[in-house]
Amino acid sequence: MNQQELIVKANQEVARNKEKVENDPYRLRFHIMPPVGLLNDPNGFIQYKGIYHLFYQWNPFETAHGSKFWGHYMSKDLVNWEHQPIALAPSEWFEKNGCYSGSAIEHDGKMILFYTGNVKGEKGERETYQCMAVSNDGLTFEKKGPVIHLPDGYTAHFRDPKVWEKDDTWFMVLGAQDLHEQGKVVLYSSQNITDWEFHGAITGSEMNGLGPFGYMWECPDLFELDGKEVLLVSPQGLEPEGDLYHNLFQAGYFVGEFDYETQTYSHGDFTELDRGFDFYAPQTTIDEKGRRLLFAWMGITDDNEQYQPTIDNGWIHAMTLPRVLSLKGGKVVQQPVEELKKLRKNEISYENVQVNTEILNLDNIQGTSMEILMDGISYQTDSFEITFRGAASFFYSAKENKMSLHRKNFKDGLIESRHCQMHGIKKLHVFLDTSSIEIFVNDGEEVFTARFFPSSNNESVSFISEGNLQFNMKKWNLG
Repeated sequence: MNQQELIVKANQEVARNKEKVENDPYRLRFHIMPPVGLLNDPNGFIQYKGIYHLFYQWNPFETAHGSKFWGHYMSKDLVNWEHQPIALAPSEWFEKNGCYSGSAIEHDGKMILFYTGNVKGEKGERETYQCMAVSNDGLTFEKKGPVIHLPDGYTAHFRDPKVWEKDDTWFMVLGAQDLHEQGKVVLYSSQNITDWEFHGAITGSEMNGLGPFGYMWECPDLFELDGKEVLLVSPQGLEPEGDLYHNLFQAGYFVGEFDYETQTYSHGDFTELDRGFDFYAPQTTIDEKGRRLLFAWMGITDDNEQYQPTIDNGWIHAMTLPRVLSLKGGKVVQQPVEELKKLRKNEISYENVQVNTEILNLDNIQGTSMEILMDGISYQTDSFEITFRGAASFFYSAKENKMSLHRKNFKDGLIESRHCQMHGIKKLHVFLDTSSIEIFVNDGEEVFTARFFPSSNNESVSFISEGNLQFNMKKWNLG
């Protein structure tokens, strides 16, 4: 099937399911979602000619991981997003089983996409190609085919090109697996974006002081942030370790120094970027304001994915809110972009709220889509808890200096938890959507992101503390 035939077929699927999808009570109010089917990794995030573009991995035909298209959203303000025509469909020999993840650059006034062409043979054997597509308008793309073939020493798990320019040279990092099934990040460079020189692995499992650290590293993104080079990456195959690495796959970062002359990267320890249940494959861009912005997939591929209730209505997964990154004390900090304030309606504020051993429900602090800002937090207590719509809760143990996010498991309804150390909480900034929660702690020092599915008749937010808890609060309806 050629590209246009695939696009027509996908559009028919959108139209056929439109009413069912849009009437789903768990449809989000202010997050990016697929119009039908499955969404996963953010791709090609760029501000081009003043407009933000976000592409995404998309299977329009089912709520499972099949042959991926590149869906496309555009926005002038990071808040109001409009769905655009499909950018890439898996129609050519070099991508026939999926246009996999990649990135976008601007070059000579054109938008250039780099992506992985996925090919599977009749016996399941895999081929991989790094491909290029070119657009004069950011809407229609001409495929140029493969620009990089698989180098020696690596399996066909070799994907997710992220491209940037430095001193008139183009660089590309890719996620890879070597022949010993160790995850790596490899580097290429180019003077003309079509001819690429291979420089080998710059970091990975069994490199740079790391021991065994996963069998595949996906979605690398290397960029300068406040004088350091930060590498975002999503390693697969990490075993749980204390409170760490409890999702099936992880997403996190290294902070270090990249030497452009020797093409070497030295770095510190790996840190998870988000402490919740649903955060993977983050990708960044730098905008005209000089901000380093991030989107991530608010989902994960695991055994419970198939039990999400939105599947009954023909769709699954969403993106996180857009976040701006900074580096503080060697730690990557994430904060919601300022533009999200445009969503605010009907401000309610409370001063000097007191909570103790009785459950507290505040008048007007309820709803399905809202922003809550708690600051001036002080406490003389061993612990306190905030429950959201009876289906998720944030718990802090001052005794153990530990935060936890609890929710009901999609499959069996039992409570599951994610944890993180935190010495003192001064501020909580919560974005609650119909079926998602994002909690920014202490101005984004830590973040918890999760999907959850409360009953439609529960819109409450409640507070309880073992001892005295005190805070100021503002709340807005959003959407």
